[in-house]
Amino acid sequence: MSDLSSNDPVETIVVPRARDLGGFEVRRVLPSIERRMVGPFIFLDQMGPATFAAGKGIDVRAHPHIGLATVTYLFRGTIIHRDSVGSIQPIVPGDLNWMAAGSGIVHSERSDPELRRAAHDAYGLQLWVALPKKHEETAPRFAHHDVASLPTVEDGGLRARIIAGSAFGQTSPVEALSDLFYADVTLAPGARMALDAAHEERAAYLLEGSVEIDGTAFEPGRLLVFAPKREIVMTAPQGAKLVILGGEPMDGPRHIWWNFVSSSKERIEQAKADWKRDRFGVSVPGEHEFIPLPEGP
Repeated sequence: MSDLSSNDPVETIVVPRARDLGGFEVRRVLPSIERRMVGPFIFLDQMGPATFAAGKGIDVRAHPHIGLATVTYLFRGTIIHRDSVGSIQPIVPGDLNWMAAGSGIVHSERSDPELRRAAHDAYGLQLWVALPKKHEETAPRFAHHDVASLPTVEDGGLRARIIAGSAFGQTSPVEALSDLFYADVTLAPGARMALDAAHEERAAYLLEGSVEIDGTAFEPGRLLVFAPKREIVMTAPQGAKLVILGGEPMDGPRHIWWNFVSSSKERIEQAKADWKRDRFGVSVPGEHEFIPLPEGP
């Protein structure tokens, strides 16, 4: 984290931690030491960009979640999502997968078998949204919104797709359960983006290209968390690709352990015990492999 003055529009800079998963790089952005959450967003992973050789791909075995919604969004490649409410859904670039775990869900994520026949790309983001307390134990559900259903905004050299919530005067069709926003933004060389102060907590994750804010340049692979209650004006002299996200602060602190999020530590302990002892009560049709509970506190 860089040293920033109290008057700086960028309150915090988070540099993600990179992990190599056998030739496939994942960058963990949230949670971090510098910032645990931005609005209800409690987890952000960048997957790739990477190219898999023929026969290789993503194979995330069946695993559980509680108390959160997973938000999967791809720029390149295809992932097949399967879950314990019976969903089997290919995710392609520009589509949105929104899986609200609530009281408990199990899912798997794997590369498209057809794509594995040749070399193929993988590049995208997965975020988790912590659910409000009144929805933490709701029945699990899954929603898929294809790229054509997500509103887009074009203004000069700015192009934005509204993935969830509301931004730039447009609203995504996804039922988000909390006040938030999440958008995929592309800025042409020399383009400008103004982000209003409608939400208290806001951030931008820079994927490609650099941007300038108040004369300071920021390079890609950075989460910029903005100071509240002020408009943020960003320019991209050479062009840039980024996502913006945020919302209102949560209704109390959240605990996160492995794939579990809750306002209650006791609820997480229960989920851990249930998965370890095969008491979770749900499974993914067609999946015979699962990820065991990690060892440790």
